Amino acid sequence: MKKINSIYIVDDDPITVFGIRKMLDTAIEFNSISTFGNGKLAINGIKETLHTADPIPEVIFLDLNMPIMDGWQFLEEFIELPITDKIIINIVTSSIDPADYDNWELYKHKTHHLIRFNNKPITKAKIIEITKPVE
Repeated sequence: MKKINSIYIVDDDPITVFGIRKMLDTAIEFNSISTFGNGKLAINGIKETLHTADPIPEVIFLDLNMPIMDGWQFLEEFIELPITDKIIINIVTSSIDPADYDNWELYKHKTHHLIRFNNKPITKAKIIEITKPVE
């Protein structure tokens, strides 16, 4: 498998962040992981990388329910950014609300990025599957 350059984890739950990081450390080859406690911090981080030599994330793990800017608000801003590369966005949520699934269906057709919907808890096997680089 190709080495992933940059991964972002956008989640306000430190236990989830710890778990995803731990699984990534043991299952995936990557250069860097950045974590953000809400969508606003993450979108600002991505905007900064667009103006520097830092790599934009190739894979994003995105929670939906966060303070300040939730996952849907993050996606709304993210898909408007001038990013031509195809980014893998893995929604990782404990939500069972059918509206969240409907929103995912809407967003995955509004962008060229690959958006996947995953329920928590996420397993190591699933981490390996959903971080495979887009061909």
